[in-house]
Amino acid sequence: MSKDELIVKLKQIVAPYIQDEEAFKNLSEDTDFINDLKINSANLVDVVLDVEDEFDIRIENDDMEKMLSVKAVIEIINEKLAVK
Repeated sequence: MSKDELIVKLKQIVAPYIQDEEAFKNLSEDTDFINDLKINSANLVDVVLDVEDEFDIRIENDDMEKMLSVKAVIEIINEKLAVK
């Protein structure tokens, strides 16, 4: 799956949780979930669970703590899918 395809899927996943519409419109690899999209930590857990469901992967706590930006999430998804 290409990076652009992953970003499109991530946009669908995070859409219900964002607090900053403008930052969401400009979502890119460099977007930070907490600082840019204003997603709170409780909703960040929901995002992680949704990512697990969408890609049929298991995300460990160590990885979850790193999932603060779009780039980090893409790297973790690719890593998990490669092992699958």
